[in-house]
Amino acid sequence: MPKLKTRKAVKKRMRVTKRGKILGHATLRRHMLTDRSSKSKRQARGAKNMEGVSLLTMKRNLPYDH
Repeated sequence: MPKLKTRKAVKKRMRVTKRGKILGHATLRRHMLTDRSSKSKRQARGAKNMEGVSLLTMKRNLPYDH
């Protein structure tokens, strides 16, 4: 079977931990931040754990990283 290609766009945006968890950044942090509460902006900082269907999709796009 041929080698699987890594999706480079996904690799640039996600990070895989040593234990195989996939971390990504929260959405809604780029512009129009005056419309959002301080609490929601604060909670959107840092890397977030991918879960559910998103996790399966990311694992398919990063075949050799997990």
